[in-house]
Amino acid sequence: MELKITRLDNSTQHVEAPDHFGTVMGDHMFVMHYKDGIGWHDAEIKPYENLSLSPAAQILHYGQAIFEGMKAYENNGEIQLFRPNENFERLNRSAKRIAMPTVDVDFMVDALKQLVDIDRAFVPTEEGQALYIRPFMIATEPQVGLDVSHEYQMIIITSPVKSYFRGGLKPIDIYVEQQYVRAVRGGTGFAKVAGNYAGSLIGQQKAADKGCSQAMWLDGVERKYIEEVGSMNIFFKIDGKIITPKLNGSVLPGITRKSVIEILQKQGYTVEERPISIDEVIEAHEKGTLEEIFGTGTAVVIASVGKLVFEDDKEIIVNDKQTGELTQDIYDTLTGIQFGDINDERCHHWIEKI
Repeated sequence: MELKITRLDNSTQHVEAPDHFGTVMGDHMFVMHYKDGIGWHDAEIKPYENLSLSPAAQILHYGQAIFEGMKAYENNGEIQLFRPNENFERLNRSAKRIAMPTVDVDFMVDALKQLVDIDRAFVPTEEGQALYIRPFMIATEPQVGLDVSHEYQMIIITSPVKSYFRGGLKPIDIYVEQQYVRAVRGGTGFAKVAGNYAGSLIGQQKAADKGCSQAMWLDGVERKYIEEVGSMNIFFKIDGKIITPKLNGSVLPGITRKSVIEILQKQGYTVEERPISIDEVIEAHEKGTLEEIFGTGTAVVIASVGKLVFEDDKEIIVNDKQTGELTQDIYDTLTGIQFGDINDERCHHWIEKI
């Protein structure tokens, strides 16, 4: 498929990342259209603009939408992507789950590289900052009957960003949500479906009311097994062991999660991917064996957790609210690879240079 490129007449020369995550957009966007019987067509990189949709577009009524999140990093004048193929492969798995068309992964990675290259002025050069990339697909067919859409748009926008949490790696407080659930096995929890995040916002709101940064979700059946946190997967270091919830169909298979597990294994650690209950974490804290908790995700990278807060205001303090040694090491290693400061031959295939 041909990729048409229309450039802005006066492109921005340099942009600083705003304090609030994801509020400034790149000068250009990628858009591609789909129609049953034709397939994907009219792929174009063009100046950033508002979308024109019918009020009857199915995305507005039935939420048929999926998305991804990735970043581009600057290192001594070079720009690189971190495992972009993994993101588009996951996007395809999400698409299949809610009856949307899949995309050609190689074509999308190439189009993304060209988009980032055109808007390279938006890639921050300051330490710890990056260009956040948001690919998403929406159903656009104008009809209000409940049916699978026959028309879609695939879009990519970009945004220069600082750390997701303003304190950087400073430990955050997490609220343990025990009333609502995020997903169940057989549902859409493993996919990056927009509706998953809409349903989680009430937990985020409750977390904010408790003075916490994120909400931790428990399973939807027994309501005791930890699944994930609002914008990240979660890891625990208990009595020297590293544990993360097993991918059971309701937990998002995070790219950062996968990368962290691979890094830890290459460093000689054993990572247990298994069910872990909130009671096990409480018991470990009471025994003094709960050493560290950290989250992983594209937006947050690595987030140190310093406190768990419960509905009844019970609290668990983790590692005296200090960033743990393992958490710091994983953060340094992962960001070193992403920004090109660590030249690890075992991870060369993770990096796509632009």
